[in-house]
Amino acid sequence: MAEGNRRPSARHMVAAVTDDFTELFPPERETAPDGPLGWEGYAASRARATERTGERESVIHGVARVSGHPCVLISFEFGFLGGSLGERTGDRLEAAYATARERRLPLVSLIATGGSRMQEGMVALTQLQRVARQSALLRTAGLPQLAVLRDPTTGGGWATLGAGADVILALPDAQVGFAGSRVRPPDADPTAYTAEGQLAAGAVDAVVPVAELRGVLGRWLRLLGPGGGADARVAVPADVPDALSDTALPATGWDAVRAARAAGRPRASAYLDAYFAAGSRMALSGDRCGGVDDGMLCGFGLRDGRTVAYAAQSGTATRPAGYRAAARLIRLADRLGVPVLTLVDTPGAANDAAAERAGQGAAIADCFAAVASVGVPVTSLVIGEGGSGGALALSAPSRTWVTADSYFSVIAPELAAAILKRGAGEVRSTADELRVRPQDLVELGVARGVISPTPPLP
Repeated sequence: MAEGNRRPSARHMVAAVTDDFTELFPPERETAPDGPLGWEGYAASRARATERTGERESVIHGVARVSGHPCVLISFEFGFLGGSLGERTGDRLEAAYATARERRLPLVSLIATGGSRMQEGMVALTQLQRVARQSALLRTAGLPQLAVLRDPTTGGGWATLGAGADVILALPDAQVGFAGSRVRPPDADPTAYTAEGQLAAGAVDAVVPVAELRGVLGRWLRLLGPGGGADARVAVPADVPDALSDTALPATGWDAVRAARAAGRPRASAYLDAYFAAGSRMALSGDRCGGVDDGMLCGFGLRDGRTVAYAAQSGTATRPAGYRAAARLIRLADRLGVPVLTLVDTPGAANDAAAERAGQGAAIADCFAAVASVGVPVTSLVIGEGGSGGALALSAPSRTWVTADSYFSVIAPELAAAILKRGAGEVRSTADELRVRPQDLVELGVARGVISPTPPLP
């Protein structure tokens, strides 16, 4: 195994995650011996890197199978000049993206890079524009991009192949950040530049040990790539989940509110467990803007062999990061042609000062826009509280159902009474006037129907 700085080589990582790998070689361009800048000793440095690693460039690429699922695979060789991006690196990356488009395959990148190659100056830096263009073309083609962040993933490699991917996984303790260790401010918090720190900041979906990486990548490719759930995708809406509680319709508006707020009522996690095939769900985490809302569950799973995306509120006040994560999920599903299921359950959007400073209004607006503009069908089920616009942002305008233990309201009855200057004793009557019951929502045309539990088998 060739190694650079005691890090696993490009080929070691390929062997760790693939069933088989067929390397592809783009034509090599003729360059000046010491590169475009005439950097003295550059040719000798490249020769030593080749002798040390056995590679002629900092990346290899080819067609692979991961747990039986085909993809185009890129793997960085950090031992070759720190995995840096030069002009020939750009040639190989461009060829990999082109192969993914031509063969209609997902792209998986195993990244370990210190950034752009200084010995090639601005010529090296402009390779990031090439990568960004190729990534955009792959998105337009409706093909997924998965990235695995190894140690280190910094500079332009992080800001293009890494952070630009649809699903971002990272190895434990990997150094991840735009700034490498030698160029950060001396007082910078080192935990911000780790895989775990990026996960906490909403920039990474999961931290995965190498031993588990093949299985995790295989499950993602099963959901998003050909040969699995993708083969069964058609523009058919996701099924409406069955209700999980056998609750009678509420007699009054306040009864509806109390049922939706009951501590023992089934929550989103229970609905997702019942809806998707066991072990098939894979979660996306974070808003890619520095935040994570644990009360918003997003990801993909298999329903009757077909991939369905989900964004589910879990009964808490939804924060800006939650709305941004949901919008991200919905747009990704739209681009991949995957139907969406949303589960609505929130007392409302978080309204504290921190939420306002984090852009709550803009985040809610973006979620409304994602649902309104999506091309794939969205199916929504209100499973608990439907608190004002914070709940409506996740609801499909013409494909929303409700359970018997849910309510939907323009505003919480207590707040409505306060605004109307009514006393505490009038909250219950206010709930009736707001017509928040499930049957009211159907009558008003807000919901298409009340969902019941699946009847037991005879």
